[in-house]
Amino acid sequence: MWDPQQYLRHAGHRLRPVLDLLAHVPDELPRPPKAPAAVPRIADLGCGPGGPSAPLAVRWPDAHITGYDNSPAMLAEARPHAREGGPAGEGRLDFAHADLAGWQPDPGDGFGLLFSNAALQWVPGHTAAFPGWIDALPTGGALAFQVPGNFASPSHALLAELCDTPRWRDRVQAPHRTGAVLDPAGYADVLRPLGPHGCDVDTWETTYLHLFTGPAPVLDWTKGTTLRPVLARLEDDPEARDAFLAEYAELLRDAYPPAADGTTAFPFRRVFVVAVKR
Repeated sequence: MWDPQQYLRHAGHRLRPVLDLLAHVPDELPRPPKAPAAVPRIADLGCGPGGPSAPLAVRWPDAHITGYDNSPAMLAEARPHAREGGPAGEGRLDFAHADLAGWQPDPGDGFGLLFSNAALQWVPGHTAAFPGWIDALPTGGALAFQVPGNFASPSHALLAELCDTPRWRDRVQAPHRTGAVLDPAGYADVLRPLGPHGCDVDTWETTYLHLFTGPAPVLDWTKGTTLRPVLARLEDDPEARDAFLAEYAELLRDAYPPAADGTTAFPFRRVFVVAVKR
């Protein structure tokens, strides 16, 4: 259901949380325990179109990074970013298909960092995977992720209300993910006791104020993420799809009116977590 080009229309805004998350990850990643001379290994979970994996390669230029995603369209967009490791120690970047709902690392993989940007909110009950993920990390290994925490915002609440109107309730279903994401304290409570000696956990939240221009900028943003399941259900009926988008756009214009200079302010809350295994 993913459209990589639509997702990348706001690449700059989507990249900033990646960089903010990376700033809190330790510089030194543990090497694979069975091959301490090997390069660090990183898993990018829900890598999307591949570009967001690039900051990982900049931060750890000698690492072997594998991006995982369950969208063939996203992986096709990502693969041109792949590269083989170089003779001078340049790192390797590759991509593989995986569904995060069932993905588990093998301790033999030697991952020192499990990284995920804006993906786990699509996986109901994702905290159930954390014990296995932490167990697979070596001491000093990290789980670092960021998830949107704006599911109670007008953009999502209005979408849910529209999907539940008589005209649309039998055609589409709102992606209800309010309970899929915890607050920072909730993630800390889950992660701190994991592993034989627990984890050091850093959690926080940030609300970004995105400033957009254009006739329907918030709608354009949601087309790349939140609206994808709805659009997938209407893809065989372009007339219905356009009618739905017109109704949703009108609701969004009322909720996020443009300023006198034509700029639309769109607050967007995100939750960040870095857990380092003791």
